[in-house]
Amino acid sequence: MRIVFRYLTRQVMISMLAVSGILLLVFMSGRFIKYLADAAAGKLAGDVLFQIMAYRFPGFLELILPLGLFIGILLAYGRMYLDSEMTVLFSCGVSDRQILLQTLGASLVVTLVVAAMSLYVSPWGMKKVEEIFNEQRKATEFEMLAPGRFQTLASGGRVTYTEALSDDKRELQGVFIAELNPGRQQLTLISADTGSQLIDDESGSRFLILEGGTRFEGAPGSLDYRVTEFDAYGLKIQAGSGGDKLLDEAVSTRQLMASTDPADRAILHWRFTLPLIVPIVTLLAVRLSRVNPRQGRFFHLLPAMLVYVLYLGLLIVARDALASGKVPEWIGLLWVHALFLTLGLWLQFGGAWRQRRRLMRSGPPAGEGAGA
Repeated sequence: MRIVFRYLTRQVMISMLAVSGILLLVFMSGRFIKYLADAAAGKLAGDVLFQIMAYRFPGFLELILPLGLFIGILLAYGRMYLDSEMTVLFSCGVSDRQILLQTLGASLVVTLVVAAMSLYVSPWGMKKVEEIFNEQRKATEFEMLAPGRFQTLASGGRVTYTEALSDDKRELQGVFIAELNPGRQQLTLISADTGSQLIDDESGSRFLILEGGTRFEGAPGSLDYRVTEFDAYGLKIQAGSGGDKLLDEAVSTRQLMASTDPADRAILHWRFTLPLIVPIVTLLAVRLSRVNPRQGRFFHLLPAMLVYVLYLGLLIVARDALASGKVPEWIGLLWVHALFLTLGLWLQFGGAWRQRRRLMRSGPPAGEGAGA
């Protein structure tokens, strides 16, 4: 019997890892493309993208693992029903309840991993992401430059381009700067052979010192441009906005537990919700994985996914209601879990319960009554 249960666990885990890997690739690729666009626009430095993705990995994992387990059970057990492996197991004395208990035991590992990610690892990772974002917002446009790209920096009115950038990011080569003055309706174009950063020790101001270049200034469409050639030209560069931006996901679980703010309490409930999803979706998936061989391999996936989407959607609605104070905290998100736990128990044991009720109503067989 242990061999059978190990086989069931292995099939579920292999399917879960395969599905979770694909989902991680899809979600992380989409997020990475967004960060890549920010880096191309000069909002992020290119060398921090992989750090951000690494710190955000636990946050993706806590959301994807329950869905990966749910789909993994559907695929693994659905295939076993189609290949009549489940029929063989049932004929050998394995019951539905044993399969359910074994699957719930395997899902306990996933529950613990999701709980660790949701309560501790993910907030720590988001705190690191918050620090990176705030450092990038305070960085000067010189530090944000990337060679070979036109980047809109400073207040959005200056476009900077450099052909090459030294490894220590202290010297630029082939510099082009275009700056528009909306008040005077003037456009300033500057091209220079090289550029370097200079920091004034007294004031702390930073300047971009351009060497060997030309400055063009005038109104677009007119012919009265002023052309100035220079050996050295200083351009003040500004740091980004100084205020730190705080991420709700970066608040530690301990701080949330000490807070009385409804929004913080909603986040706390959500973090405890993610581990609770795992055993409930396991209960649902074991029953929903039953498929008639005539229906096809993926026929049961559509209604099962609709159930999962409804479950997650109601949790999000309940979280928002809790954050806005429309739902008391003692109810929180538990009513959604109770609803789908009841549905799972009914799907799993409702048929046997109805059969026992029919037998109780019909009474004992006629032969048994006569013999008595």
